[in-house]
Amino acid sequence: MASRNAFKFFALLSLLLFTCVAQAMQRISLPKTGLTPGDIALIINDDDPLSQQVVEYYQRVRNIPAANVIRVRFPAGRSVMSEKEFQRIKAIIDQRTPKHVQAYAIAWTAPYRVGCMSMTSALAFGFDKKYCADQCKPTQPSAYFNSPSRYPFNDHQLRPAMMLAGTSFEQVKMLIDRGIQSDYSFPRGQVYLLNTSDKARSSRAFAFEETARELSDVLPIQILDADFISDRSDVLGYFTGLPEVTKLDTLRFLPGALADHLTSAGGRLTDSLQMSSLRWLEAGATASYGAVVEPCSFPQKFPAPGVALFYYTLGTTAIEAYWKSVAWPGQGVFIGEPLAKPFAPMLREIRPGKFELKFYSPHSTRLRVEKSVSAAGPFRALSNQQVINRGENIFYFQMNNPKDGYIRLFWH
Repeated sequence: MASRNAFKFFALLSLLLFTCVAQAMQRISLPKTGLTPGDIALIINDDDPLSQQVVEYYQRVRNIPAANVIRVRFPAGRSVMSEKEFQRIKAIIDQRTPKHVQAYAIAWTAPYRVGCMSMTSALAFGFDKKYCADQCKPTQPSAYFNSPSRYPFNDHQLRPAMMLAGTSFEQVKMLIDRGIQSDYSFPRGQVYLLNTSDKARSSRAFAFEETARELSDVLPIQILDADFISDRSDVLGYFTGLPEVTKLDTLRFLPGALADHLTSAGGRLTDSLQMSSLRWLEAGATASYGAVVEPCSFPQKFPAPGVALFYYTLGTTAIEAYWKSVAWPGQGVFIGEPLAKPFAPMLREIRPGKFELKFYSPHSTRLRVEKSVSAAGPFRALSNQQVINRGENIFYFQMNNPKDGYIRLFWH
């Protein structure tokens, strides 16, 4: 009986301590750095059993609100959807999308293309040939490119989309699990930028030195004149240019890793004569990108690694970082786990009343701290603003009881 009472006592004590910690956490407000599950609408094809499995799992583990699940129906498995059929399902999606939704997660792998546009871009912009006409010429740019916006639909009237792609449920489940595992992980890996022997497909290499310079002290970046890397266990980013990339089976991608290859048909996910971008996800990357129609080697039609990594380290999600890195995305498909956020700020209690804030910053700035005795304010800035360094930053806050009031933190 004594041991049972002791157990009840410690269980009650644990509950009280958890409640106090939760209340203290609620009194420290962090800036929003990326999309949340409530910002994402999940699109399911009810005629595709794999799509149904993916939606059931993703909605549950990512806590996507039921109101954000959008059901459509069309024959599964085809690579290309006609413009007419797309307009039909797009009208349904538009009608059923809650107004607050900022982005889409697409729960199928095929079709990956609508006419000359990718499925992800057609959903974001609506089908419009200015995003893909005259394939070897410039196309309509994206207003979301390199944008500081945290609300793409509110600010730019587009909802970026990413496909939860894979050829089996087990593959997609592993992808989703990697995305969740990456959250707040602050991975200590390497970014590999490869200038390959294929000079046409290495058109992004001109910006590699600037990327390494701009992100020095933020992420370790290696620029290599090589056609592949092998036997590496620390891959956080891999950007290259070849129709086929070898030795992927010798690599270990860290959860949250971004990887893609500049080539003509990587985005033809299920029927490409070149290496499908799905191979990156199967090898362990968390997001990728590829062209669905011949784009020629315009670097603007592919991710700019420096832009993607800049926004990723600011704490955005994979869908935001990747979408912001492509200037002309109409011909390319985004695939991966949209909500992966390895560099999102993390606040935790390290001992009673003392909290640790950890985050990354791609540039030097200052931490603005505001305090108030009430959650409604007014908040007043403290004069001793602390310096934020490039790369990883850790700050500590003391919040012993409600009399300490409320804290709001700002950076960027």
